[in-house]
Amino acid sequence: MTEDNWFTWNEPHPLDASLRAHDFEVFADYHTHTVYSRNHGKGTIEDNLLAAREKGLTELAITDHGPAALGIGIREVKTLEVIKARTTHYNRLFADIRLLAGVEANVVSIDGRLDVPRSALKELDIRVAGLHYQIMPASVSDGFDIILNNLVLSKLSRRMRRRARLVNTKAIVEAVNHYNIDIVSHPGLKLDIDTHELARAAARRGTALEISAGHPYMTVDFIRIGLKEGVKFSIDSDAHKPANVGRLESGIRLAERAGVGAADLINARPLRARPLRAREAGPGERPDARVALAEELAPEPDQTRKNPRVRRS
Repeated sequence: MTEDNWFTWNEPHPLDASLRAHDFEVFADYHTHTVYSRNHGKGTIEDNLLAAREKGLTELAITDHGPAALGIGIREVKTLEVIKARTTHYNRLFADIRLLAGVEANVVSIDGRLDVPRSALKELDIRVAGLHYQIMPASVSDGFDIILNNLVLSKLSRRMRRRARLVNTKAIVEAVNHYNIDIVSHPGLKLDIDTHELARAAARRGTALEISAGHPYMTVDFIRIGLKEGVKFSIDSDAHKPANVGRLESGIRLAERAGVGAADLINARPLRARPLRAREAGPGERPDARVALAEELAPEPDQTRKNPRVRRS
């Protein structure tokens, strides 16, 4: 991108119709990957940014895998400083979208330890964390519980399945309790958890649970359990290539079926009141009175927009 075409590139795009539900619209995608997720992400930060702008999103998070993700994580924690610098650079260039520097940290022990130190997490705009079995565990015993138990032993007996569920739940709940996590990524994907227990912990800590549009595993029942516990949600793509950034339709439809509204989402806002169709004015009535009323009732963007919390250490 050159200085000559900056003003053209910086023109805002209308929100894509696929990001609108019956009574809310999604303005952000808080879970996307780039080439910094080695052998996993396919596009650059700029590629994801331009794809998000095409969708009309006004916020986008770059959340590459933490370093413990085997073969697909960032090479070292210092890479997060590079990502932060790049997002700061693009935020100076584009006025219509805000880039957030983040990470998808991995839980690497059953006591909830993450593979990104607190000092590095503190410098980020958004912190996503999740359970994965493709990790370098903190210890041999953690590897037994997180990897071997989930991949092999849990398939051999009911007792081991129950143990896996208990251990998985403990690991992610401990992470939520001890770190400032904004979003739990794809909860329950491939690693079974107790939804009630995680939702209670997340609601207590102000951590959102992700409704993943990139993984078609989540159910209406899962979301309704979270709603009952008072947890917030975030509808995200978990995009690993630019073409999937902002592709949230399946997550939006699922959220609607579960009864999720704008107030339940950290990356959505109520639909604005739309101008009513023109009609002939009655006696003493201005022709634009109904339009003016609709505009007056429409909420201001800064009153409805929800951003990820910036936590104190």
